[in-house]
Amino acid sequence: MTLRAILVDDEQPARDVLRHYLKSFPEIEIAGEFSDGFSGLKAIQELKPDLVFLDVQMPKLTGLELLEILDHPPLIIFSTAYDQYAIKAFEMNAIDYLLKPYSKERFSQAINKALTQHQGGSLNSSANVENLVKSLDENPEYLQRIAVKSRHKVSVVPVEDILYLEAEGDYVMIHTKEAKHLKEKTMKYFESHLDPSQYIRIHRSYIVNAKFIDRIEYYDKETYSVLLKSGAKLRASTSGYKLLKQILNM
Repeated sequence: MTLRAILVDDEQPARDVLRHYLKSFPEIEIAGEFSDGFSGLKAIQELKPDLVFLDVQMPKLTGLELLEILDHPPLIIFSTAYDQYAIKAFEMNAIDYLLKPYSKERFSQAINKALTQHQGGSLNSSANVENLVKSLDENPEYLQRIAVKSRHKVSVVPVEDILYLEAEGDYVMIHTKEAKHLKEKTMKYFESHLDPSQYIRIHRSYIVNAKFIDRIEYYDKETYSVLLKSGAKLRASTSGYKLLKQILNM
C-alpha cells in the first residue's frame, strides 16, 4: 500500500522537516510540495493525492480557506503553529495535527493514523473535513477575508470590499463593486462572523456594510429602503431599521 502525499506550507524549513521525517516511511510517496494555498489547491485538484500535510496560516489562501473550497478533500494532517484554542477543534475532527515544532515520534503517530484510516476506510475523510470546518465556524474572531470559487477560479474577497450580502436559499450572495460571489454559508454564519458595528443585519435577507450606505427612506407598512452609494436598494425590516439607528446614531 502506497499513499501519494503533497506538502503545503509557506515555510521551506517546515517542508524540509516533513521531507526528512517521511524518509522513514517508504509507504508514503511525495508527489509534490507547494508554498501557498492557491498552488496547493490546484495540486490537490490535479494530482488527487491520498494525503495532504497542510499548514494553516499561509499567504494568499489559508489552509482553512482551502478546505472550504475543496469538493472532495483527501486525508488531511495539519502541520501548524496555530494557537491551542483552534488545536482543540482540530483534535476532534482532523486525522491529526502536528504542532510546530514536533518530534519524529509525534510525526510517526500522525502517519500511523493516516495509514490505518486509508487502509481500513472506516472513517469518511470528507465528513471529517466538513466537521472540522463546521467546528471552526464557532471561532468568534471576525472575518478579514472570504475565499470564494467561481467555475475553476478561486478568489479572496477582503470583507471591507463587500457592499452587502444577500440570502440565496442555502447560500449567500456576496456583492462587491466589481462582482458577486455565491458562498455555501448561511446568513447566521456571516452575522456572527462579521463585525456587527460595520456589517448590519437589516433584514432576514440582507446584511449591509454601513460605510456604503447613502441614505435611508421610509418605504411602506413599517419597512424602509436602504440606498447604497452603488445604487443598490435594499429592504430593511422594522427591527433592522432600529438596529441601523442604534449603530449609526441616527
